[in-house]
Amino acid sequence: MMRRNAKYNFDPPKVLVGGFAFIILLGSILLTLPIATNDGKGLPWLDALFTATSATCVTGLVVVDTGTTFTLFGQLVILSLIQVGGLGFMTFATFFAFLIGKRISLKERLVLQEALNNLTMEGVVKLVKRILIFTVIIEFIGGILLAIRFSFDMPLFKAIYFGLFHAISNFNNAGFDIMGEFRSLTGYVEDPVVTLVVCALITLGGIGFIVMNEVYEYRETRRLSLHTKIVIFTSLLLVVLSTLAIFLLELNNPKTLQPLSPLGKFLSSLFQAVTPRTAGANTLNIPDLTQPTLFLIIFLMFVGASPGSTGGGIKTTTFATLLGAVWSQIKGKEDVVFFKHRILYNTIYKALTVTFSGLFIVMVVTMLLTITEQGKDFLMILFEATSAFGTVGLSMGLTPELSPIGKIVIMLTMFVGRLGPLTIAYAVTLRRKPDPFRYPKGKIMIG
Repeated sequence: MMRRNAKYNFDPPKVLVGGFAFIILLGSILLTLPIATNDGKGLPWLDALFTATSATCVTGLVVVDTGTTFTLFGQLVILSLIQVGGLGFMTFATFFAFLIGKRISLKERLVLQEALNNLTMEGVVKLVKRILIFTVIIEFIGGILLAIRFSFDMPLFKAIYFGLFHAISNFNNAGFDIMGEFRSLTGYVEDPVVTLVVCALITLGGIGFIVMNEVYEYRETRRLSLHTKIVIFTSLLLVVLSTLAIFLLELNNPKTLQPLSPLGKFLSSLFQAVTPRTAGANTLNIPDLTQPTLFLIIFLMFVGASPGSTGGGIKTTTFATLLGAVWSQIKGKEDVVFFKHRILYNTIYKALTVTFSGLFIVMVVTMLLTITEQGKDFLMILFEATSAFGTVGLSMGLTPELSPIGKIVIMLTMFVGRLGPLTIAYAVTLRRKPDPFRYPKGKIMIG
């Protein structure tokens, strides 16, 4: 009887929430050690908890400068948290199970399905293997390319370390950098190698491993699922339109694009269009951007990356589904159709729930920060709240100046943003049961 109850209480969302919380706590403890910081004192507990949360939730918002504050040990702790948080702790648990020859149980497969946001449990273990292989190959190639470029500016071994650190950070859409003085990649604003390599890393990490796996298998299957088609189309559309918009909005800004060469203008516009997709690196100083550009970036951060990726936000498929529903209503059609496929109504309801939940969280967090961070510009506060929810890491400079309560608010926002509002809701609520009966239909007027 007790065994049956234990099985009944098993819930993948609770496992994910508990697992991420444990990883954050462990990372916080390590960052408080004297060996973790250059001053030999270790980080204060709240700052260590904030940094560990930001790294595990692959956000990149920082209260201290990563490049100058931490020792090699501290930076490696952060890098480990980024890797575990980006791929998910269940992916690594499965990897270690492979190493010791342990069989993956049904419960573990259910948690993997939830963690990877996969539609079915079929083939989930094979997908984990592919994820690990893709990750090693992409991060290695990206790290080598960046190291070659950095070797012109610094000693070889330092360039290799910097290359691998930034490759892992950006592939996992974390946004942490070790350039020092909160500079991110602004020193390489007109550099095509750094810009294109980092953009490629961010994009590959943000499209989702399911999409990556389908594209890899396309040469054999000769087909792509509806999910993959929507992700690729929506991602390309957002990047192209955002690059053009940023170019036009910043073209005459003397603090951003105006002094740059034609190539530099294009590269920086492209980078700032790609990085809000939850990456957090930047080649232009964010506070120097015009208000229309900042508002555009807030929108991009809220949309975020794609399901089953290392990024956050409401996701590209959610955004596309809502646009499809609006367009269908405008045209007077009952069904939402993409690529000759009809979208189920429960998918549309879920998209509405995720979007409304995200908007509600950003609104509440923004309101709380206006109370705790009095005197700060409203746009700066809204930008920070959206960046935390979308696990982006871009900042207008508010994070290092946050009050203790403000830090706690942002930490909770990053945690919810990484796991997703629905996963958190499922984890803290009682077991969901179907309604025993249905009420009669009712009509109300809309609009």
